[in-house]
Amino acid sequence: MARIKVTQVKSTIDRTKRQKNTMIALGIKKMNQSVEHEATPQILGMVNKVNHLVVVEEI
Repeated sequence: MARIKVTQVKSTIDRTKRQKNTMIALGIKKMNQSVEHEATPQILGMVNKVNHLVVVEEI
């Protein structure tokens, strides 16, 4: 399975509670923080919900 690196580039201030919870579920708590995940359908779905807040790189 491929790995992806997810980096937060926009703030979660003034975002919905659902989007904030999705960011926390991805393991991102601060601006410019990066996390690596396996590219499973569940992770890709979460990334798709907050794609306007993050940058995704394939590793």
